[in-house]
Amino acid sequence: MLTRQSFQLTGPAHGRPFEADATYRADGQAKPVLLFVHGFKGFKDWGHFPLLADFFADRGFVFVKLNLSHNGVVIGGTGDLEDLEAFGRNNFSIELDDIGQLMDALFTPGATPVPATEMNLARFYLAGHSRGGGLALLKAAEAPRVRAVATWAAIAEVHPPWPQSVFDEWARSGVLHVPNSRTGQQLPVYYQAVENYHANRLRLDIGHNVRRKLRQPLLIIHGDQDETVAVAAAHTLHQLRPDAELLLLPGVTHMFGGTHPWPETTLPAPARQVAEATAAFFEHQA
Repeated sequence: MLTRQSFQLTGPAHGRPFEADATYRADGQAKPVLLFVHGFKGFKDWGHFPLLADFFADRGFVFVKLNLSHNGVVIGGTGDLEDLEAFGRNNFSIELDDIGQLMDALFTPGATPVPATEMNLARFYLAGHSRGGGLALLKAAEAPRVRAVATWAAIAEVHPPWPQSVFDEWARSGVLHVPNSRTGQQLPVYYQAVENYHANRLRLDIGHNVRRKLRQPLLIIHGDQDETVAVAAAHTLHQLRPDAELLLLPGVTHMFGGTHPWPETTLPAPARQVAEATAAFFEHQA
């Protein structure tokens, strides 16, 4: 039987609580730890993500996932995006700090409900989907205790290559609205995200960090029919790290077959392929 434990952290800089959970088989054996990071309009319990947790726990990992503090999910709320003001105030620096705070908690005995005896923190891995893949790359570049990284449909740059006129209008109005086709919401993104990028450009430059600072083994997985993050992003990352493993899945789109909600009790076939390839990759890092 698998154990799933939820816990909360509060960001010291922004004071906003956020939730994480760990899924594992409580057998008293130290297991590798995999921290998974969701994407831009995602959250830790989106679609088939809980089934991913079960898959990796069955495979012998402690699988940890989190709601990034400003992703729009409220502790005790609906479980979906509802705090749009927080969503609008999000930026990559906040997200990297959230991930770092969770990592610190996992590495501090007693700071999470997961017993230290269940975790082999010498085998600590990161995986991320879409924007979360970019975050995983950036965090690993600044955190040597991450032993290997896997990206699933990851972005290859933080700053979008839009015309300057778009940024000028964004700066003038102070907000850019992004449609959430699943819910019909217009999600605000305040211009502070652009300002934060320019103020922290070296930290947030994926190309620079993957090429110059990322030393860990890297697995890049992407569907060749991705409608959200074009497969060209995977080729860009591979060019930055030619020694990375690249797995392109033919006919596969951005969510690897998943939807929210996910009504099935098994993983979508493409998501299972991603999970199996990722588990094998991390197991080879032992």
